[in-house]
Amino acid sequence: MPAWGDIKELIVPVKQGLAFLRASLSASWSADYEVWRNSFLRNRLRLTLWISLGAVFTVILLILAMAALNQRFAWPQLLIGFAVELCLLACLALLKTPLSYRYPGLIFLGFSWSIILVPQIGSSLLGNTDLNLFNGTFAFLTQATLMPVRWPLHLLSQLSAPIFYLGVNIAFNLNVDRQIYLNLPLNLYLFWFCFICDLSVFLYERLQRSEFNGRREIEVAYQKLEAERERTERLLLNILPQPIAERLKHEEQTIADQFPEATVLFADVVGFTQLASEISAAELVVLLNRLFSMFDQLAEQHRVEKIKTIGDAYMVVAGLPTPRIDHAQAIANLAIDMQHAVARFNVELNQSLSIRIGINTGPVVAGVIGIKRFIYDLWGDTVNIASRMESQGIAGVIQVSEATYECLKEHYFFQKRGIIQVKGKGEMTTYLLMGKRSPSPISSLPS
Repeated sequence: MPAWGDIKELIVPVKQGLAFLRASLSASWSADYEVWRNSFLRNRLRLTLWISLGAVFTVILLILAMAALNQRFAWPQLLIGFAVELCLLACLALLKTPLSYRYPGLIFLGFSWSIILVPQIGSSLLGNTDLNLFNGTFAFLTQATLMPVRWPLHLLSQLSAPIFYLGVNIAFNLNVDRQIYLNLPLNLYLFWFCFICDLSVFLYERLQRSEFNGRREIEVAYQKLEAERERTERLLLNILPQPIAERLKHEEQTIADQFPEATVLFADVVGFTQLASEISAAELVVLLNRLFSMFDQLAEQHRVEKIKTIGDAYMVVAGLPTPRIDHAQAIANLAIDMQHAVARFNVELNQSLSIRIGINTGPVVAGVIGIKRFIYDLWGDTVNIASRMESQGIAGVIQVSEATYECLKEHYFFQKRGIIQVKGKGEMTTYLLMGKRSPSPISSLPS
């Protein structure tokens, strides 16, 4: 039995790999969350600035209305209102610059200080040392309600209010109202007001992070599921033609179709048994796989359906599951290209392989059989005769039945082999496909 130390040596790298994967995913999700949070903050900042512009504008209208009613024009308050509007418009303009993508927190503070600092500076210039609690609480509540992310920014905004009050009034040599700092009920109210705002932002952002990570996990799981579905789809299409696969996916119980005319090809590697005894099993499989892969590419190129391989035998059909009128020509062209492919294969790998090819045309029945490892297969005399055309053919030659010959004789060269004895069918006339006829050249016109 292996020692615990040996087992531990195997387990530790696995644990480290899993930990690294978790850390990588966590870092990736954190970066994505940061991008989402900044985008959320920019969008909410835009909304907040427009609402604040509207709110300050209503204050300006109120000042003008009161001035009209009382016949007293409060121009200092009006100037402060316009200054706040200009600062908010400047923040709104900055949202359209690259700065907002890199440092949205600065624009957040710009909004907060526009509401808190600008009125304080204006009041101090006029000799007023009163602390305007309305501006601060309005800004804090608006931020917490409309921009509930990055709670440290909210805390910094709140702490800046008393610092601004002291700094501005000291800068203008004004007397600071110490009673504000000694007013315990007022300070207790402000503390709990700010604390609740910060706590609500913290809890909301925590909920948003959990929801974001949950969505990402669902997206990753969906992507894995989609990748697995695509992989299964590819595997299914490697086994079955696409129309048949679609019918199976729709849970069609029995798939069996009669095709009045199709052309079937069988090919067989000559001397395969002897070759198998001369090289290793691995080399044999690699060799056969490379050859049949070339055949697969040709079958796809000629738009014919590969049915199966049995040992060193290769079977394809044209004219199903989607009927086509040129099924015989497609198989004939494929057979010729397969011979050329074997010739290239021999040159590239220094081999001396050859193939027998048999072709027959006629009606077939096609369908799916079995419930495990099912395949799309063909049945009927047409298939049997095509198999006999191959097994009783000549190495390196394409032998076709009379039915196939009748379909192709106008466009291909043939050599009549004559009557042969076909197992199970008796005497049959067969032909050897020699090549495709070239189009007759157009003779040049006399000048």
